[in-house]
This record gives sequence, structure tokens and C-alpha cells, in this order.
Amino acid sequence: MTEVARVGGALACLGVAALYVLVRPRDRLAALGAAALGSVLLGAGLSSGRGVEALVGTVGALVVAVALAVVYRRLPWLLPVLALAMVPVRVHALGHQLFVPLYVSILGAAVLIGWQLARGDERAHELRLASWPLAAFVAWTGVSLLWTSDVHAGGVELLAFYLPFSILALGIARLPWSDFAVRWLYLELVVMGLVFAAVGFYQYDTRNIFENPKLHNSNAYAAFFRVNSVFWDPSVYGRFLVVAMIATLVLVVRGRSTRAALAGVAVLVVLWLGLLISFSQSSFAALLAAVVIVAAVAWRWRAIAAVALAVLVLAGIAVTEPKVRHSLVHHTSSGLNSATSGRYSLVANGIRIALAHPVGGVGVGGFHDAYIARVGKHAFSASHTTPVTVAAESGLVGLALLVALVAGVLVDGFRRIDRSFAGRASFVFALGVAAIFIHSFFYNDFVEDPTTWGLIGLVALAAPRRGAAQEPQPAAENKEAVPA
Repeated sequence: MTEVARVGGALACLGVAALYVLVRPRDRLAALGAAALGSVLLGAGLSSGRGVEALVGTVGALVVAVALAVVYRRLPWLLPVLALAMVPVRVHALGHQLFVPLYVSILGAAVLIGWQLARGDERAHELRLASWPLAAFVAWTGVSLLWTSDVHAGGVELLAFYLPFSILALGIARLPWSDFAVRWLYLELVVMGLVFAAVGFYQYDTRNIFENPKLHNSNAYAAFFRVNSVFWDPSVYGRFLVVAMIATLVLVVRGRSTRAALAGVAVLVVLWLGLLISFSQSSFAALLAAVVIVAAVAWRWRAIAAVALAVLVLAGIAVTEPKVRHSLVHHTSSGLNSATSGRYSLVANGIRIALAHPVGGVGVGGFHDAYIARVGKHAFSASHTTPVTVAAESGLVGLALLVALVAGVLVDGFRRIDRSFAGRASFVFALGVAAIFIHSFFYNDFVEDPTTWGLIGLVALAAPRRGAAQEPQPAAENKEAVPA
């Protein structure tokens, strides 16, 4: 079954890639069929010995997905609303915490896309500048399953993240634009952030952590108490709050209503306090980067002084921290490794693995085995730094494609920064992708976060679509819509 999984994973990813870049509806429908067939083969290879359970689960998911596709046809914006609501919901399966309910909602989007293509829907390249680099990135990562040493880990990576989230991004990019729907999506994001912060306050007050026993043990010996709210990891909780804070910050700085700005400031205070008790350094780094970009857009050259001051303050704090100062003074790798809680060693050896396999890497999911082979001891499944993990597992080719993908998304998002609602929304979406990418330099979770893919789809949706074909819709269905 291992070889079945290898072939299935590669076929599924190539199918998704073709779906992104092909133009003719019939060709795209065939690509979607290839992606579906490959996903079935990959799932069969991973669920060896549990075939009956997998079959029953698949049939049940398809029934729900068909019903969802019918609903999405009438209420297309239900897809991102459901996806956002399901971001914190994970189920333990295949040895991982997976987004099982989210997968069912995405399957509904896939059914709808297939139905639209079968009817001759002529829209194409919905992800705009990101279409080709994202297609190449997904395809190359899927093909790397053919030479990975850990087919199970690589297969789970593809089946749980790359394949479903690729459809999520495409499904969102195909939505009819609606100011009203975007406002409601923002409201959902803020309400969820406030609720999660409230849960964090409860955890901090009661010293009661949900689910994660590893975090509970580390809190017992740490000088400070970290909360994770409804998420598994404090950094994931912090990243969600950062995305909500970014949207609110843009509302405050570039909005037109004083009342909305004051409400936004109140929201920012609550979310900031919730972020503070996560003690997530990666989340603070992402927020700082976002604030700098917003300041540069809002105040131009005057932001340079603020950035310089922030850098000086942060440098002063870092140098006065005993472990960091000792590491800098003595220039020892062991000191740096201790100061970064072991991440320096993971990153350094990840870079060495990438340099030893510069073209194709060790294959998706192969970082763990490659690290053990190099250092002779157990390691995490990733380097804690997404670019390093991508370079190690898919080579410099994969790293170049990742950079091209992020660049394409940011160009699409930032080139329409204006005072219009769509311009501000585009800025928020691209800024969210930038923040998550910065976050991934310290916490390996860029591709694995559905928020990343949802924002990629929203960036493409908000970007200008000159001359793009639109699917014919009934008048009652399209009365809220504005061409994107």
C-alpha cells in the first residue's frame, strides 16, 4: 500500500496544479477528477487495515458534501464562514490533530466546482498571480512523495493540508464579491477572537489548560504561565488573535468612521491582552511586522523613525536578556540553542539537510528521518521554520516556488491599496498572509494553517478582475454581488 500512497499523492497534487492553470472547463474537470482519484488512492494507502471505517466515513462525507454544495450554490459565502468557524476544531486521526469537519465543508466546495465546470463555467486562473507558483509548489511537493523515506508522514501532509486547502483557496477565489459578506466575515473573526481571548483569561486566572498535557507540564516548571485557549498550542492561538488584530488595526487607521475606530481600539486592547498571556514570541514578531507595514502605508517616511525606535528597543531588550547576551558574547552554538529552546539546532541541521539535497530535498514528510540520520537522535517532524522545512523536504526548487507564491499573493494584495472598501479589504487579506509567513519563520505552520489558504483566496477575490468571465446567476442570487 505504500506505493499506492506514493502514486496517489503525486497524482492528486498534479491534478490540483492542473486545475489551477488550465483554461478549458472540460480540461479542468478532468484535472479535478484526477485530484479526486489520487486523493482516494492516497487515503487508501494511509488507511491500510481500516478500509471499512475509511469507506463508511468517505461515503458519509460525500453525502454531506453534496448537500453542502446545493447550499453553497444559493449561499456561496457560507464556505468561508464555515471554514473560519472550524479553524479551531480538530479531531485526532492518523496520529495527528486534523481539521476533519473542515474537510467535509471543503469537499462540498469541490463538488460545487465540479458541477460548475461540467456546466461549462469558463472562469480560469482565479488565483491570479499566485496561480502558477501555487500550482508548481503543490505539484512539486506532491511529486516529492515519490522519493520520501516516510510515506505516512508525507501522505498525511498532502491529504490533510495541501490537497483540501488548495480547494479551499480556489473555492473562495471563485466567490461573487460582496461588501456585505466581507463585513460579516470580519465580524465573525472579531467575535471569535474576543471569545478565545476570554477563554484565555479564564485559563490564566484558574491555571487550567485544556487538552495539551505537554503545555501543562511546561507551565509547571516555567517562570510564566502560557494559555492556549481552545487551540492545541499557544502560538496557534496567538496567530489567530494577530490576524483579528490586523483586520481591526486597518479599520482603525484607514477607516472612515470615528465610532468604528473607537470600537476597534477597544477590541485591540482586549485582543492584545489575550495575546500577551500566550507568551508567543512568533505571534508578537508577526504582529510587529504587520504594524510596521501599516505604519509605512499610513504615514510613509514618518514610519521610518518609529521602526528605528522599535528596533532599538527590541535590541536592547534582547541584549539584556541573560541567555541571549551570553550567547552573543560567547558565539557558541550551544548557547544559541539553549537561548532558542533547541530551535537553533533544528534550523541549523535543517539547512545542512537542504544543502545536502539541494534539488529535490528529502521528500515531503522526510525531515524527521533525515534529521535522525544526521544527528543520531530524535527530532521534531519539522524545523520550526517553514522556509527551512520546505528547503529540506523539497529542495531549493520548492523554496523558490514558496517565495514566488508569497510574492505573487502580496503583489496582488498590496497593489490595490486605496480608500475604497475593496482596497482596504485587499490590504487586510495580504497583510494577514504576510503576518502568517513571518510567524512561520519561528513556528512551522504556514501551509498547515487553513487561514493562510483562505486569505490567499480572498486576496485573489479582492484583486481587480478585468475581463474575467462570470458564471450566470439568477437575479435573486446576485442582488448583493458586485463584480470582483
